[in-house]
Amino acid sequence: MKIWFLIPLVVFAGLCIMLYMRLGKPTEIVTNTALERPVPAFKLPLLSDTSRMVTNDNLPKQPYLMNIWGSWCPTCIVEHPFLLELEERGVNIVGVNYKDEIGNALSYLNERGDPFSMSIQDSKGQFALDLGLTGAPETFVVDAEGVIRQHIIGELNEQNWQERVAPCLMVLSSASTKGAAPSESELAEVCQ
Repeated sequence: MKIWFLIPLVVFAGLCIMLYMRLGKPTEIVTNTALERPVPAFKLPLLSDTSRMVTNDNLPKQPYLMNIWGSWCPTCIVEHPFLLELEERGVNIVGVNYKDEIGNALSYLNERGDPFSMSIQDSKGQFALDLGLTGAPETFVVDAEGVIRQHIIGELNEQNWQERVAPCLMVLSSASTKGAAPSESELAEVCQ
């Protein structure tokens, strides 16, 4: 009896089990690797217009989120509706499309909605790795000076938003509005 036809089924079942075990796991927020580190220098194309290059100079000059995503990423699909909610609430989110086919990424945003003020195409993945990416999705909270203050590994959701990310972003935004940097004690208290 030939069992070759079972091999794809076994591989598929194994992948499904691995995905199931990862979805719903708590998100980890890392700060020790992110604090006081500027967004690495880059020059990459916009996803929507690959002839137009973007650098650090094009990034927002107020606190924002930088979200690493891909159309191939199952957890990114789970996270996406929450990113749309944040965008509706006025949160500025810069997208970094990680190791994706441009057509697939554009279709993903056309079908699901686009929560990003801009999407940077990181087809080789080097920029995301320079940021400290361990796997998509991940989100970085960046202050007005371009310094990373929080690193969220995994899905950004309402719970970690309310408990950790929103307070950090609020302190950073308040300081930015006043034209002063937040104190290190404030940052340590809310952005850890």
